[in-house]
Amino acid sequence: MHMKASDTPLGPRNVPVTLELEDPKPLTGHDEKEVRLTGAVGESILELALANGINIEHSCGGVCACSTCHVHVEDGEDAFDEPEDEELDRVEEAPGNDMTSRLACQCRIQKEGVPITIRVPAWNRNAVKEVPH
Repeated sequence: MHMKASDTPLGPRNVPVTLELEDPKPLTGHDEKEVRLTGAVGESILELALANGINIEHSCGGVCACSTCHVHVEDGEDAFDEPEDEELDRVEEAPGNDMTSRLACQCRIQKEGVPITIRVPAWNRNAVKEVPH
């Protein structure tokens, strides 16, 4: 499923974001387990990843209707708003969830000056993903 571009206005690209990829090859086609990016206030982690060629699964198109974009916020949780009940309900469905679990589509950067580290679990794959014809 493709994700609709956000209508949210973005701030300047000055928020350091590190993505730790437990299994990088399926997400990027490369072996690098750590990717350093620069995000903007108003941008979600999913949007940032996809814009930089990191294919974090998102079966529902990033509308908080599934848990395939489940990630762990290892550092920088203060950069995001608190999760809403809808997100928490979806996170409960994800295997391996813990206190750092969030949905990448709902982790929208809200503050500058807070470095962010996100871990993308190796098992986080869409088992029913259709192969293009």
